[in-house]
Amino acid sequence: GFNALSPGIVMGIMIIPMVSSLSEDAIYAVPDALREAAYGLGAAKLPTIFRVVVPSAWSGIAAAMTLAVSRAIGETMIVAIAAGQRNTLGFDPREQTETMTAYIVRMAKGDLPTGSLAYQSIFAVGLLLFLMTLAMNLVSYRLSRKLRARNRV
Repeated sequence: GFNALSPGIVMGIMIIPMVSSLSEDAIYAVPDALREAAYGLGAAKLPTIFRVVVPSAWSGIAAAMTLAVSRAIGETMIVAIAAGQRNTLGFDPREQTETMTAYIVRMAKGDLPTGSLAYQSIFAVGLLLFLMTLAMNLVSYRLSRKLRARNRV
């Protein structure tokens, strides 16, 4: 049915191809010399994958996950339809709810006097969405820089 849990499941399934494709690119970007060095030291294939390849590709994998989450946040229509378009925000994921983007659209389409609290709430919600995206991008940037520095050969 329509609830807050449904769009989460749909978006989770929808971003799997993006994460897997970008992660695969990051794994293939790991130099063959690292794999060959591990094999030369006597490591088997599985330990080489988990102790050499994945740590070396982790910054790309983390970037893929962040990009996928950003895309999921940007997909407003799927979330708006699956969430049920109820005019309340609840904490129970099994109940219908309204997304922030849907709130902005609903309030902007209404006949609101300029300067009213309801009119100003549109900008407050928009600013909150912007700050959430900015924070996620900053965390991604710092994580990617930290992981790249740690795994530098």
